[in-house]
Amino acid sequence: MTFDQIAWLPVCAGLTGAGLVLSFLLLRRRGAAAGLRAAAWALLPLAAYLTGALPTLWQIGTAVTGFVTGLVLNPTVWAGVAVAGVSVLLFLVSGFMRGRRLAAARGAAPAATAAPGAPAVQSAGGQGAAAVTQPLPKRTPATARPAQKPAAKPAAQPAADDDFSDIEDILKRRGIG
Repeated sequence: MTFDQIAWLPVCAGLTGAGLVLSFLLLRRRGAAAGLRAAAWALLPLAAYLTGALPTLWQIGTAVTGFVTGLVLNPTVWAGVAVAGVSVLLFLVSGFMRGRRLAAARGAAPAATAAPGAPAVQSAGGQGAAAVTQPLPKRTPATARPAQKPAAKPAAQPAADDDFSDIEDILKRRGIG
């Protein structure tokens, strides 16, 4: 069916009328906000007809429908998706296998990048070569800690007969007062 074969005025007017009836029912059941929102949606088909936007909306709708049906319902497209998935799987497996091979090769080679504080590493230099022991790197503190300040001397204790001495002690410990 083409665009010109449809009588658009009755279709748009019918959709708008049905939408306005539903918006009235929503107004009574759910309140003014729901009813006004439904009325706004109900007026869009008639507005599209009156402004001449229907041919453009028809073309957009047919293009989207054609794209989706061509993509979803086409077995050739799904075969392509399956082949792409197998390709990704092969890339992942080969990368995993290569990583294991490189890790195994690194384990046999001398460990030049030993962590600080690690024990000395012995490595075989090759066919019949003597083992070489690498010295441990000197360990330096990562960060120097600042010298701690001596604890502040407690202030003179108030008289024991003072009723507020306990409260003052608590306030001083909290840094208040």
